[in-house]
Amino acid sequence: MRYSGMVVVLAFAAAACSGSGNSDPQPSATVAASEEALPMASTDAPSEAPPVKGRAEKEENDLYEFGYSYPDAAAALPGLRAMLDRKLDDTKGELVSSARSDKAEMAKDGFPYHAHSMQVDWKVVTDLPGWLSLSSEMYQYSGGAHGMSGFDTLLWDRGADTARKPLDLFTSQDALRNALRAPFCDGLDKAREGKRGEPVQRDSGQMFTECIDPTAQTLILGSTNGKTFDRIGVLVAPYEAGPYAEGSYEVTVPVTGKVMAALKPQYRSAFSVKP
Repeated sequence: MRYSGMVVVLAFAAAACSGSGNSDPQPSATVAASEEALPMASTDAPSEAPPVKGRAEKEENDLYEFGYSYPDAAAALPGLRAMLDRKLDDTKGELVSSARSDKAEMAKDGFPYHAHSMQVDWKVVTDLPGWLSLSSEMYQYSGGAHGMSGFDTLLWDRGADTARKPLDLFTSQDALRNALRAPFCDGLDKAREGKRGEPVQRDSGQMFTECIDPTAQTLILGSTNGKTFDRIGVLVAPYEAGPYAEGSYEVTVPVTGKVMAALKPQYRSAFSVKP
């Protein structure tokens, strides 16, 4: 009887451990607790920082009207962004100071005051792997008969993390002038003819018929291939090449062998002759 009882108990224990052949084995309490303690794996990708946005300021009151903007591409470069922010603050400070002074003078002399204004808009000319080329158009009014327009230019050297002017890349202003003058003068006369409706007689002695120095104007470096600079834009403000009514001029000159020869050696790889 004693052996029979032990056989029954062992058989029951074996059945309890093996369970039913048609059901899944149940995990032990220790395994279950361990599984519950494991953190759930995240399927979310790491969050990315939002893209840096450009800046656009606008303010208008009885004393002045001010606007200043620069694009996202410039804001993405911390050094350039800081520089343009300083330019914004300086430009606004000069406008406010000039407007307050002029208003006080007008009041003292008994004349009506006309609000001053300044608008500066920076835009991308071309964005290359090693360079960001920008240009700006400016409009300023300080109480005269009409406002004045102008241009500015800026190159950001990504490798050196610093700003440069286009002329900085050439051996001298004279060298670049000699390389640009002939194609620029032809392009300017063609643009003048388009506005005036008649051919320009260069060096006729009449006002606004002679050619002007392209390197004394605002130079912007552009690209058609997205890899190198292969063209140079010459931005000419009103009164420089024609009467105020003609407005501004823009003449684009391709990069040629003469332009390449005028470059400082360390910058030649950033340029190519335009086909």
